Amino acid sequence: MEEPTTTTATKEQQQRPVPQTAGQWGVKEYVDPNAEGVRASERPVYEWKEDYTDETAPDNAELEHELFDDENRINAGIYFEKYKTISVRVKGGPENRRFKELALHPTILENIVKLDYKEPTPIQQHATPLLFAGYDILACAQTGSGKTAAFLTPIFSKMLSKPSKIASQNQPGDKLAKATPLALIILPTRELGIQMYDAARTFAYKTRLRPVVIYGGHEMKYQKEQLARGCDILIATPGRLIDAMERCLVSLAKVKYVILDEADRILDMGFESSIRRILTASDMSKGEELQTALFSATFPSNVQVLARDFLKEDYIRVRVGRIGGTTSDIMQKVVKVEDYQKEETLINLLLSQPPSRTMIFVDSKRKADNLDDVLYNKDFPCISLHGDRSQREREAAMNAFKTGRSPILITTSVASRGLDIKDVLHVINYDICEDIDEYVHRIGRTARAGNPGLATTFYTDNNNVIAPQLVKLLVECQQVVPDFLQVFMDESTYVARLLCFTGGDRGTPAKAAATSASNEWGTPKEATTSSGGDWGTPDAKAPAKASQGDWAAAANW
Repeated sequence: MEEPTTTTATKEQQQRPVPQTAGQWGVKEYVDPNAEGVRASERPVYEWKEDYTDETAPDNAELEHELFDDENRINAGIYFEKYKTISVRVKGGPENRRFKELALHPTILENIVKLDYKEPTPIQQHATPLLFAGYDILACAQTGSGKTAAFLTPIFSKMLSKPSKIASQNQPGDKLAKATPLALIILPTRELGIQMYDAARTFAYKTRLRPVVIYGGHEMKYQKEQLARGCDILIATPGRLIDAMERCLVSLAKVKYVILDEADRILDMGFESSIRRILTASDMSKGEELQTALFSATFPSNVQVLARDFLKEDYIRVRVGRIGGTTSDIMQKVVKVEDYQKEETLINLLLSQPPSRTMIFVDSKRKADNLDDVLYNKDFPCISLHGDRSQREREAAMNAFKTGRSPILITTSVASRGLDIKDVLHVINYDICEDIDEYVHRIGRTARAGNPGLATTFYTDNNNVIAPQLVKLLVECQQVVPDFLQVFMDESTYVARLLCFTGGDRGTPAKAAATSASNEWGTPKEATTSSGGDWGTPDAKAPAKASQGDWAAAANW
């Protein structure tokens, strides 16, 4: 595999050579969670006034900078064109699902332009038209493939086509009222809820749509006030949503759209009974008008049962790529170590690479704290994140990592799913997990939107449980299988290798369904003079690169 060129966390980091000491990673600092500003759920949304129209709604320069600034989004990488060759299978639905025929709302299209989106990714090409047409879907796609935009854009456009259905916004101080959202998006973790809220704020910019996010870890007081001010799109974790329903803060009577994102993870975390309770609530809208979509990285039996129970009989399955697969844009390196060698090995590895956002996964909360102490005491600018931290601490840690103040994040599996963080160039499995799907999600924090990345895994003799699946994945992604793992390569792995290089019977390449880059997203009202393209992930704009030689040295370490 060709060695990856990379972008780094900040322009300052881009100019740094491979460090000889930890201090060259930057100045370590203590992150005070109480000094981190507003809570994530308090981040502002566009405030629509009753006298506004789609044509007269004014800009909000400060909010627009926050939502659309290049520093806050992931640009398409040098491997984005590979998306066109990913296999796609669609079971059911109409034959004609042409993406460019969608009548997305003009303001949604303007926001797509502001995000500098170009071509739609495979999941967007197929799922967006189906959702726009009103179908229930069960969709599976690789992490980092654009699933969020695939469902937010059609749902928001459909909601805006019926403005009379949208809740009027109350003002601060008004009598508290029960929220009656039109769209309900359920996610498994607080971090994913916050990320979805930011995406909803972005696509809803300069529209009358008002998103609200609720999740545990904070007092309900503020979230209660936000719900009472009006809520068209409710983003929630299962436990906090049930709490809000029991307090009569939310009514699901007007819900027309339900999205379960990371459905397999929701069930893995034990939320199945909560999901069933929500979807069968007495005030939950039912019937043909309710549209439901499940997005999942894998299709285990419990997800299929959930789909059977809550999706319409004619629901459509969309599968992009191999279920549980990962992208070949990630260079995967597996290094054999003894447990007692891990700390020294990690430090040497960090000193062998140019400073860049790096995620280190461990198998316990205690180990995350201990490793954080070890690296911090050796002057590495690091921070840790796990489920025992307060919500303030979790949000402060994520903010410090995203802004590059602490470019090394030590974390547990709480951060392995769905998080979309710009310029994560290196994922290190300090402790490898026993589940291959978890491994895929961990390394999927890098190489987002066609960008390259590096994943290094520390392997011990205690990790043989995952070895056969790991070897198969390495072969399918055309990665080097180290000598100590060759013994786990069986006949089925060679078959997978053959399919990997020849294509095999793996469905229809997305390229066959896609047209060339010719404004497939459509043209927003005449304001669109910049490149709107076909939409998809942000266009590559000659990203700044770290020294490729330095990074290659780290990859070959």
